[in-house]
Amino acid sequence: MNVSEIETPAAIVDLTRLEDNIVRLQKYLDKSEISNRPHIKTHKIPEIAHMQLSQGATGITCQKLGEAEVMVQAGVRDILVPYNILGVQKLNRLIRLVRRARIGVTADSNVTISGLSAAAHEHDVSIPVMVEFDTGLKRCGVETPQLAAELAALIESSPGLQFAGLMTYPLNENTGPFVEEVRKLVEPKGIEVSCVSVGGTHCMWEAHQYREITEYRAGMYVYGDRYTLSSGAMTLEQCSFSIRSTVVSRPSRERGILDAGSKTLSSDLMGLDGHGLILEYPEAQIYALSEEHGHVEFSRCDSMPEIGEVVTILPNHCCVANNLFNEVIGVRDGQVEVVWPVQARGAVL
Repeated sequence: MNVSEIETPAAIVDLTRLEDNIVRLQKYLDKSEISNRPHIKTHKIPEIAHMQLSQGATGITCQKLGEAEVMVQAGVRDILVPYNILGVQKLNRLIRLVRRARIGVTADSNVTISGLSAAAHEHDVSIPVMVEFDTGLKRCGVETPQLAAELAALIESSPGLQFAGLMTYPLNENTGPFVEEVRKLVEPKGIEVSCVSVGGTHCMWEAHQYREITEYRAGMYVYGDRYTLSSGAMTLEQCSFSIRSTVVSRPSRERGILDAGSKTLSSDLMGLDGHGLILEYPEAQIYALSEEHGHVEFSRCDSMPEIGEVVTILPNHCCVANNLFNEVIGVRDGQVEVVWPVQARGAVL
């Protein structure tokens, strides 16, 4: 099938660019002697995860247990779930996964650690646990090296758990000093910080500058989007993910309506102006979204599309847009080569 025959709206991946992106980051991290553990929350597709592993990734990262369950079922056997796992149901699911694969998790409180230890001890399994620390995002993570050191010691002394290192997002200038201070506090107690795992596609090419880093988690690098483009981490020619959309209405000369709304592009702005970049009309602005309609202002464009014209949109945030589709269509040289179900779509539990 030719790409022109694809019904819209559709999520498209340029397979050559996708493959190049996977190889490019892997070569960089190999040269920097940093392990690659890509984040699959961007694509949620086992076939792409296996492509990353085949190029040298040591394992993958899943944000939720639901994603990990899909990936383990697909044969992936080394996964980090950098999330606080709480509650009997989730702990039981974690135990089932641990019996099938190497599953590491993170924690930033004694509450999380206590629950992990009780579950691991009860079921006679061992769980690697990293301490998450905050470098300024103000999301999860302990805020001081002292607290990180205390949790590392607690993990070491907890039945069924192994202290597996430190984890943070994103990589920035606060990362190195924090890690060094934790090491000073724990090493005299015989506790080794064997792994320092960081992430962020927007700052991935800076990883070699930080000698403390041993592992990198990037997700968006496989696809690229308007945000990674604006950050300078990727060029437009490297972005592999796009949305094909049809102009379904031209209510006025300067205004058009697309068949891609918030249920296609998502409502994420990522600090950008508008809801995506129309590659054929880069001066146009997708200024608003209804659920099934994209509202576009074409007044700054030299030419304007006709009703029925198909356009290509680089979304603001590829992770969220990808999660809105049941399938992603892989295209090479204008021809459809593969259709991948987004198997971990909606796996938020």
